[in-house]
Amino acid sequence: MAPQIIALLGSPRPKGNTAKLMNEAVRGIRDAGCEVEIVAVPRLKFSPCKEILYCQEHATCGINDDVTPFFEKFRNIDGLIVATPVMTMGIPGALKSFMDRFQVFFMAKYFRKEPLVTPEKKKHRKTLLLSIGGQNIEHDFDGVILSMKAFCDIIDCPYWDEVLQNNMDEVIDITTQPAVMKAAYEKGYQMGELIARDMAV
Repeated sequence: MAPQIIALLGSPRPKGNTAKLMNEAVRGIRDAGCEVEIVAVPRLKFSPCKEILYCQEHATCGINDDVTPFFEKFRNIDGLIVATPVMTMGIPGALKSFMDRFQVFFMAKYFRKEPLVTPEKKKHRKTLLLSIGGQNIEHDFDGVILSMKAFCDIIDCPYWDEVLQNNMDEVIDITTQPAVMKAAYEKGYQMGELIARDMAV
């Protein structure tokens, strides 16, 4: 069976620069033999975490909405791509709220000591972050990276690598940056190859 990958698009613009960068990574990982489900997170209908703590005792969330099916999917995927712009020095609202709903995994792993991902499954799982920022400033991606690394730890899909492009307020169109587009494709392809190799061991 081909490695199963989910690609999360955190931008509300389905044809914007973040999506263009994500599409290159998806093309690369598909060329490496993986199957990819693309999820436009801002189009999902869901509530933010309400801290009702249902997940303290259950392997799912007490809220039933468009996020619910992803708890099981995230237990079974082999890799994750997350593509997001930087907004207010962090991850934009819809994507951050989606990530916060994975307290389901946090409670299982850290509260009940019953991780939802087996050690065998975790060994080959990897996450690739793609992000663009408008400003040409130091530390533009710090908030995004810190949140992503925490999320990857919670869901047992280790943070593997990243492709970042800032100064987009001047660049305007990311396709005018061929080195960055190439990096997204190559990182996608490489991640797919590594996952397939590790699954075969």
